[in-house]
Amino acid sequence: MNQDNKLHGTTTVGLVCKDCIILAADKRASMGNLIAHKKAEKVLPITDRIVMTIAGGVGDAQILVKYLRSEMKSYELQEKKKPTVKACASLLSHILFNGKGYWPFYVQLIVAGCDGKGCALYSLDAGGGLLPDDYISTGSGSPLAYGYLESSYEKDMDLKSGVKLAVKALSSAINRDVFTGDGVLVYVIDKKGYRKLSEDQVKEMTK
Repeated sequence: MNQDNKLHGTTTVGLVCKDCIILAADKRASMGNLIAHKKAEKVLPITDRIVMTIAGGVGDAQILVKYLRSEMKSYELQEKKKPTVKACASLLSHILFNGKGYWPFYVQLIVAGCDGKGCALYSLDAGGGLLPDDYISTGSGSPLAYGYLESSYEKDMDLKSGVKLAVKALSSAINRDVFTGDGVLVYVIDKKGYRKLSEDQVKEMTK
């Protein structure tokens, strides 16, 4: 994630585990070759059960998060039920697609969450492309993270194994990608909602 709206900073990771979703991201925000911020929040809740990771232009990502939060809250109030993960991801896909010819959003995003149908993970590109997957990485360090995910991911991983894999995949990017760094942020989403893991919890799970 960087301040000049170019798609060359950040690494985020999402993976489906047995009963939950793990989302992780580094904390570095870059502006060209400058480290602009060392505590950037790149994993952002949309509802109590849907969370999004952001890579790309800060302003673009922030306005999309605000819009999605508003739309999902409006849906819940009008329909008297919680929106599904797929509905949230589909709405975001339409927004990105409709903007690409006039005012494109320079972002790569992961939308994930758990609802009555189970847990789901989606990647979205700047043109509105929407793809579900078992594991996803975005940002400049994603080729490095994918190398680790491809070789180590297994279906029905438990929580601890999922956190350990996500952190190791991010660490591989931090070690080699100059636009990725300054620590790791980890969220867990299950049917009860989302929770942010503390640094001590992450350390304990990755021993």
